[in-house]
Amino acid sequence: MAKNAVEATDANFSALIASEKVTLVDFWAEWCGPCQMLGPVVEEIAGEYLDKAIVAKLDVDANPNISAQFNVRSIPTLLFFKNGELVHKLVGVVPKETLTAALDTL
Repeated sequence: MAKNAVEATDANFSALIASEKVTLVDFWAEWCGPCQMLGPVVEEIAGEYLDKAIVAKLDVDANPNISAQFNVRSIPTLLFFKNGELVHKLVGVVPKETLTAALDTL
């Protein structure tokens, strides 16, 4: 399966979210069961929204600075950015329809 989501890191995060396109960032970790459930959904959305949005995954263990900056306390956390600004936040496993609805309205 091809990876459609971009890997977000402490180093490239600011550049990723600066886009005029909506940027969805999935904060996750390898050991997180709910994150593993949500991962394939995020990848699917990344493929479907290639032209409309940037979809990224940020491993909280490997990138603690960004996680701390946005006060990510539980995972999975999904943050939506537009022009570098945080515009929406979802926490926990959510249905694909909830994510696509947020992307479509932002």
